[in-house]
Amino acid sequence: MSSVEGAKVLRARGLRVEFGLPGGRVARAVDGVDLDVAPGEIVALAGESGCGKTTLARTLMGLERPSGGTVSFGDVPLRFSSRALKAYRRQVQLVLQDPTGALNPRHTVYEAVAEGLRIHGIGEDEPGRVAEALARAGLRPPERFFLAYPHELSGGQRQRVVIAGALVLEPSILVADEPVASLDASVRGEILSLLLRLKEDAGLGALVITHDLGLAWSIADRIAIMYLGRIVEQGPVERVLTAPRHPYTRALVSVLPDSPVREPIVLAGELPDAAEVPAGCRFRPRCQEVASGRAAAVLDRCEGEDPARLGPESAHLVACHLDAAMPARMAG
Repeated sequence: MSSVEGAKVLRARGLRVEFGLPGGRVARAVDGVDLDVAPGEIVALAGESGCGKTTLARTLMGLERPSGGTVSFGDVPLRFSSRALKAYRRQVQLVLQDPTGALNPRHTVYEAVAEGLRIHGIGEDEPGRVAEALARAGLRPPERFFLAYPHELSGGQRQRVVIAGALVLEPSILVADEPVASLDASVRGEILSLLLRLKEDAGLGALVITHDLGLAWSIADRIAIMYLGRIVEQGPVERVLTAPRHPYTRALVSVLPDSPVREPIVLAGELPDAAEVPAGCRFRPRCQEVASGRAAAVLDRCEGEDPARLGPESAHLVACHLDAAMPARMAG
């Protein structure tokens, strides 16, 4: 985990988000997450659909109120007054999955990008700021796009407009939820290259939410693997994806081309309901190590003790009793 300190690090500590359900049930969508994102690095957040990734992203943006824990930017905790959220979102900007849905079809590109400036009362040199943001997003010459409408653009161009709308406020961190999922394969690489250039040239940080480990491999410095509301493994992307240690990560990695895991691992059953988190290790009912008997030595702990929540203090962190007892086996 990054040890970068300073005024521009996005941090979550012990973050919980719970939703009440009929019958008094409670869904634990985010369940004790610690995560850092610093300027100049890209962190991928990966896991199956329904594991809590988008809820975590919405909470980091202040779109959901946490049930517990904290979100902070630098040393300033996130507060939910209109004024505090407005100041926060100048520094931490959201990039949505669907650029078509994110853009008002009745607004020109210029109006879409200038909207953030107007919301924040930034009136100085509006045309120049809009042009610069469009150029940084790869739409050149920017003036050619000022009067275009979303329906006149390709999917990749629309996503660049969305990114420009974030860049115009000169944020430190982007939170990008599946930023290329709706794009054709031919333009996915262009958008990922853009994010990498923004990191290298402008020191922009990003949390990229994805279910695609191949995308994470190509773009991220670090990766966090999320399962049923909890981060179960996190560390440098190369280390995690070439030597995965949590059984869930190993299963996800096993289906990649040139996977370091020798045989594909098929997970048993479906992701449990967030209102019915299993006792002990939440992954235990689907764990291949438990099913095969290889976890027999620690099975009592797996059944009765939730592995410790991960924090940012070490480079490669794993929430698994078997990994703690037999790290060599899990790394092989």
